[in-house]
Amino acid sequence: MASAASSPVVQMTGIRKEFPGVKALDGVDLRLFAGEVHALMGENGAGKSTLIKVLTGVYTIDGGEIRLGGEPVLFSSPLQAQQAGVSTVYQEVNLCTNLSVAENIFIGREPRRMGAINWREMRRRAREALERVDLHIDVSQPLSSYSIAIQQMVAIARAVDISAQVLILDEPTSSLDQGEVQQLFRVMRQLKAEGLAIVFVSHFLEQIYEITDRMTVLRNGQLVGEWMTSELPQVELVSKMIGRDLATLEALEGENKRTLTALENATPVIQAKGVGRKGSVEPFDLSVYPGEVVGLAGLLGSGRTEVARLMFGADRADSGDFLVDGKPTHLRTPRAATSQGIAFTSENRRTEGLVGELTVRENIILALQAARGWTRPISRKRQDELVDEYIKALDIRPANPEQQVRNLSGGNQQKVLLARWLITRPKLLILDEPTRGIDVGAKAQIQKLVVSLSEEGMSVLFISAELEEVLRLSHKVEVLRDRRIIAELANDEGMTVEKIVETIAGDSREEVRA
Repeated sequence: MASAASSPVVQMTGIRKEFPGVKALDGVDLRLFAGEVHALMGENGAGKSTLIKVLTGVYTIDGGEIRLGGEPVLFSSPLQAQQAGVSTVYQEVNLCTNLSVAENIFIGREPRRMGAINWREMRRRAREALERVDLHIDVSQPLSSYSIAIQQMVAIARAVDISAQVLILDEPTSSLDQGEVQQLFRVMRQLKAEGLAIVFVSHFLEQIYEITDRMTVLRNGQLVGEWMTSELPQVELVSKMIGRDLATLEALEGENKRTLTALENATPVIQAKGVGRKGSVEPFDLSVYPGEVVGLAGLLGSGRTEVARLMFGADRADSGDFLVDGKPTHLRTPRAATSQGIAFTSENRRTEGLVGELTVRENIILALQAARGWTRPISRKRQDELVDEYIKALDIRPANPEQQVRNLSGGNQQKVLLARWLITRPKLLILDEPTRGIDVGAKAQIQKLVVSLSEEGMSVLFISAELEEVLRLSHKVEVLRDRRIIAELANDEGMTVEKIVETIAGDSREEVRA
């Protein structure tokens, strides 16, 4: 580990980067030391990816200074950064799987003899590069013949062979099982011992505390601070990431508490028993009762969306069983889920929800028409009646059903997506970050709608990064960490945001039922 007196390999000072209407980075500092693993922490939109892209030449900075080895640098491309000793391995391995392992390691810099590629020398050097990351495979085989974990090790071997100073690992463990993670950590420790400065970006808190020496926390494009990992408890890290001082966290007013009684003899609308998907989320049990709002709380990457997608059949579970209204049911596709009265609004409303080229009317009617089948078209008169009803009910503005949905504000786009599913009259409505990126007024309207739907008997599975919002709306809260449901907390008088934060950051991996 670097000593306090050592100079940083990389020093970024006062970094500013703006995009139209957005300050992505606002005066951010970052120091990377040789022989250290440095965690870059922050929630979605905090500026982590932008900072990495600024360092590696993907983006140019609007202000500030970058120094490498004490000398000012300003990379114009990732290739230039690599040549200077700074390489990045992204979550999605950016290699050519149709080529051999050796070709992938040396692509663009193949050893040559008399103008031709020296295949024998390339394979020999590829084996040497892989030995450095403790990997022993046939380098002549296509990369596609190996697992994702091995492909990632090949990407790291390539990066280390090119660059000998700084290695950036962006979410490298997201697709790895526990054994593969430990293999990666062994390699990281070896490279650290060789003097590399390693940046580790991950949403898995336990991994952060296992492998990193130092961390920098960002929030909303600004620097929160730098700490030695051993000196910052997990619960304080979480509070710094979400922007809450734990000393000021208080229980919400009693009138905002959500209680649901008489569930003892009720049949859950949906029940998951041991449902899981390898590489996505560990097996979990979850029941949602009629009229119940169940909140999913956890940091980004904790498995909230993965749970929602399994419940909707967008991803297929490879373990466990579902019961809908007490009857065993296969939820293998979204079509199967919608036929059971389950609706889902994705957090990515623009890419997985709305069709920007279609009108408000066409977007709202889409799910109902799909459920009926395209051979039974809904008459235009009936479309107009239904759409008008929901435009008024949700206060969609402007109230013009023939306007392209892409031209609406974020809040009104979200209302259109809600209208699409409410028109199908579902039993269970899954809402993944329904209030993200919308103004306060629209957010309040959607929150009131959730309460109203619940009071009318609809069940809701509610996901939000804003813990106050989860508490305000939910009857119970399922807490997730590292892609596992670790606790179920009743939203009673004793429940506070602080308790949820402490549960998210807790060291115990035993499930809690409160």
